[in-house]
Amino acid sequence: MSTAKTIVGTGIGNAVEWYDWAIYATFTPFIASQLFSKEDPASAVLSTLAIFAVGFVARPFGGFLFGWIGDRVGRKTSMTFAVGLASLGSLLIGIAPTFASVGAFASLMLLVARLVQGLAHGGELPSSQTYLSEMAPKEHRGFWATLIYTSGTVGILFGTLLGAVLNMALSTEAMNAWGWRIPFLIGAAMGLYALIMRSRLHETEAFQDEAVTAKRAPIWPQIVRYRKQAMQVIGLTVGLTVIYYIWGVVAPSYATTALKIDRGEALWAGVIANIVFIAALPVWGKLSDRIGRKKVLWAGAIGSAVLHFPMTWLLKDSAWQLAVSMSVMLVFVAASAAIVPAVYAELFPTSIRTVGVGVPYSICVAVFGGTAPYLQQWLGSSLGAPQVFNIYAVLLLAVSAAFVFTIPETKGKDLTH
Repeated sequence: MSTAKTIVGTGIGNAVEWYDWAIYATFTPFIASQLFSKEDPASAVLSTLAIFAVGFVARPFGGFLFGWIGDRVGRKTSMTFAVGLASLGSLLIGIAPTFASVGAFASLMLLVARLVQGLAHGGELPSSQTYLSEMAPKEHRGFWATLIYTSGTVGILFGTLLGAVLNMALSTEAMNAWGWRIPFLIGAAMGLYALIMRSRLHETEAFQDEAVTAKRAPIWPQIVRYRKQAMQVIGLTVGLTVIYYIWGVVAPSYATTALKIDRGEALWAGVIANIVFIAALPVWGKLSDRIGRKKVLWAGAIGSAVLHFPMTWLLKDSAWQLAVSMSVMLVFVAASAAIVPAVYAELFPTSIRTVGVGVPYSICVAVFGGTAPYLQQWLGSSLGAPQVFNIYAVLLLAVSAAFVFTIPETKGKDLTH
């Protein structure tokens, strides 16, 4: 199978998954106004962000379900089912009735859709990153691993661009009435295309060569056996997931709702920063193939921790400040994001690689990443204590930096064992 087919098939599905989550964050104000009561706008926004967090609750279940499928049936099958389920969730949001027409049922339908997408996304990342890591040449695995966040960011970028264009082309009335639904319907269509593309991929040699007895071995005893590696996944992820969601996903929406920066300008600032992020990813990936994974992971965690407060202080009331602060932070976030898919795959043997990564990763993202936007909004606007959240984020980055000491240097490891 050609390299191009592998990259496109893996990348497009991953992009669709990330696009789904990005447009939810981007269109939060519109979702809040249409699917919740308009009597208390602030409460509606918090409720919408709470459902964003609740969607993450399904991720560990998705990590286990699709991880089991990936390790027992195949990486390709797991990836295909995951993107199909994500497409269904996007369709449900796109056709959801308004609160004005059906009352609380509208909010309930949104919750169900987000749980469906959470289940799918919990399985998507471990499945796709395991597939990609096993397909990559071992001497270039760090560079290949950057496709996960590159394709995901392309999905985010497309969603952000679409939001900016719709904001320019449609009136506020049109956006509230029907314009906010367009991105979700597009996501459903893209998911269907990704499903077709993935159904045509080949299975990895590492999985095909794995003994039948290993594929049929009980999952839970293996999870317990590799609990140290599972804790390492959580430790390495905890700082990255929070800092990434703060600066890579919800920063434009936060700047609009909390700092009153113009919505269109904030979205364009997000576009600029995500382009910078995409450019930085392959640089860090190639560097990790030369100098090792651990040094690059330290650069990402320590750099992000050191710069978080200065960039937060820079961001006050204008779009250029948002563009600069996001760009600087995402350069260092990219160091960890570029290579963690390779690092995670290199920590586990073939028989447990997908579920071994998927369960602890999904739990960590659910507990820390999924709650980050809500905590940031709540501590900032409701309690007037934004610095508490910033201290929390930096402490988690310190935890991730410390966990780098606990992992072996895995550069160039053979994944067929």
